Amino acid sequence: MSPQQTVELARRTLETVLWIVAPLLLVATVTSLIINIVQVLTSLQESTLSTVPRLAAVAVAIFFLLPYMVRRLALFTVTLFSDFHPFLR
Repeated sequence: MSPQQTVELARRTLETVLWIVAPLLLVATVTSLIINIVQVLTSLQESTLSTVPRLAAVAVAIFFLLPYMVRRLALFTVTLFSDFHPFLR
């Protein structure tokens, strides 16, 4: 396998991972921002107040986005295996 093929495979893999994880990171970031604003306004600095809602929001996002994530990963896998011949050289 040539270095160009290795770089291309790594690029496509990282791109797929980014597309899969980006919605979850966005949900976690927005949830954290909202919780931090509420904590600043109410002067509540409890650590569980910031952790539990973020985990719950990410769990709900995973529940709703799981079909999208599996479809995206399956498409990447099928594309990789259907065009695997160049990587065998």
